[in-house]
Amino acid sequence: MGTVPTTGKSRKPRSAHWMRWLVLVLLLVIAGWFTWVYRQIVATATIDNAQRADAIAVFGAAEYAGRPSPVLHARLDKAVSLYDEDMAPVIVTLGGGADKDSGKTEAGVGRDYLLANGVPFDKIIAETKSLDTEQQVNSLARIAAQEHFRHIIVVSDGTHLFRIALLCRRSGLEVYTSPRAALGHIDDIDATKRVMHEMLSYTALRMDLRASRLHLWLEGRSG
Repeated sequence: MGTVPTTGKSRKPRSAHWMRWLVLVLLLVIAGWFTWVYRQIVATATIDNAQRADAIAVFGAAEYAGRPSPVLHARLDKAVSLYDEDMAPVIVTLGGGADKDSGKTEAGVGRDYLLANGVPFDKIIAETKSLDTEQQVNSLARIAAQEHFRHIIVVSDGTHLFRIALLCRRSGLEVYTSPRAALGHIDDIDATKRVMHEMLSYTALRMDLRASRLHLWLEGRSG
């Protein structure tokens, strides 16, 4: 009997089989990565690592016509509390402003709030140019070099701190994360959006997508 010639059709099922396995492995890797990032974000958000340092850095958040937003208010209150506990002798406020802010900046508003809460003027450094988290970290690194700060307590939203810590390490800063107090009840949808934003932003950072449209969209003015 003659041998039936082999055709390309008989190899297609095997090729499709391997493709399905490749996709499955890729999905498992992605799921594993985001599970790990989620756990790290949550762990960092729930632990206050503050200890004696050279300075306290408050990352900027929205201000409204010269008044701190509830989020910025809570971050500044945390900084005042740490300062009153003698955790550090200096507070650095970070964050600039947009054209629509009429010259007001997040750092400037933060400085005014700290002054009103008993922090002396010469114990406050206001950095008023940065517009996102990465710029704030870069500015903080310059200030730390100028002022010879070796250890810094960084204050922000809990979910924000894991990404901040990575940026600070890359800038050569040794920091202790300290989350602000919670603001009332946050519904599950809003909490999920915040965590998802940080998961995607951290992933973009690790993939060096800082100049991409994705990263710029994720960062926006929330950082």
